[in-house]
Amino acid sequence: MNAKVSLAKILRNMCPKLQEEIFVFCQVSDARLEEVLAESLCIFREGEGMSAILPLHLAQQYGIASSAPFRQITLQVFSSLSAVGLTATITKELAEAGIVANVVTALRHDHIFVPEDSAERALQLLRGISNRVHYT
Repeated sequence: MNAKVSLAKILRNMCPKLQEEIFVFCQVSDARLEEVLAESLCIFREGEGMSAILPLHLAQQYGIASSAPFRQITLQVFSSLSAVGLTATITKELAEAGIVANVVTALRHDHIFVPEDSAERALQLLRGISNRVHYT
């Protein structure tokens, strides 16, 4: 199956789901890492230190400085790490609507973090992508 057909299939079946939890992006010190690791959604080691995506309540509980609040939209389709254009298609659509999108691609699914106040609109736009692909 070529990448273009594969991308269309993924877009058609992505079934975006808005998660209830509110998340923040933050820097976590090595000393604090063990405390928050079990409840962290994602940890990434960058040259400047550990970056984390944490539930808002956890960042507040530990007094960790963080970004504005984000909501997570998970694409329910089993996406491929080799699907060409998935992230570009999604981020382009959201960017055209003025919505910030931070994408985390994991082994099985893609997750898009959008500002909390734009989450419902972003969800509708992603559903719109699926519908357009499905009916074309």
